[in-house]
Amino acid sequence: MCTAFVSIEPGAAVPVLLLSVRDEYLGRAWLPPEHHWPDRPGLVGGLDLAAGGTWLAADPARRVAACLLNGFGPPAPAHARLSRGELPLTAVRDGGIGHLDLTPYDPFHLVLVRPDGARVAGWDGGRLEERELPPGLSVVLNDGLEGVAANRTASERVRSLMAARADHFRARLAAAPRPEPTGDGPAGQAWGAWLPIVAGDGLALDDDAALIQRRDFGDGRIWGSSSISLLALGPEGLRYDFAPAPVAADGGAWRRVALGRAAGAS
Repeated sequence: MCTAFVSIEPGAAVPVLLLSVRDEYLGRAWLPPEHHWPDRPGLVGGLDLAAGGTWLAADPARRVAACLLNGFGPPAPAHARLSRGELPLTAVRDGGIGHLDLTPYDPFHLVLVRPDGARVAGWDGGRLEERELPPGLSVVLNDGLEGVAANRTASERVRSLMAARADHFRARLAAAPRPEPTGDGPAGQAWGAWLPIVAGDGLALDDDAALIQRRDFGDGRIWGSSSISLLALGPEGLRYDFAPAPVAADGGAWRRVALGRAAGAS
């Protein structure tokens, strides 16, 4: 139940803000954002140690970023299946994924953000649909943009959890002063009233509306939120703040991701 909120205000000092919460089985190993790909030294993202890709990639030189959410629909053929974790890396490098043959990929939704806007690409296993996001606050779920993808979860319980999360946090983020992370200060200074909201807003991890969550769906594994990413894109550049989840109340886990080239990269 990954979730992404995108705020677009064309006249603001920082026109595009992205909040991305990654949910995964908590036994899946990963590393925090760095320059993990020697063949693509300018790109930054967290590393999924199971498949080598990422759930969110940023290219500070181009001032673009892309985050990935799993979708619903028919899976790719098992003999040809490729990891979806390569898609954010390709999207920020090439400016999108519309040129790819997507048949080897299971369904997904990919959010590509730029300083002048954002686009969501949804692949349902048979068709790619791309939509430019309007100004204002939009939410992308595993059920797609605003939860209305053609192929959605068959589980009423999962659908209700996604809706509760989207409704609660859309209202909370919209009511708070919109951040303008233009300086080099710490996350609390940059993101202001948004920071305690995106850290969970005081909800219990098992609350139906929880953004930062832990769920036991009865298969012996725990599903939950593993990390939170906050990105700001504007004419002055790209800012990326990151924290593993859950986040302590003092906010000390937040760090600003270094976006320069990896040391020694050519």
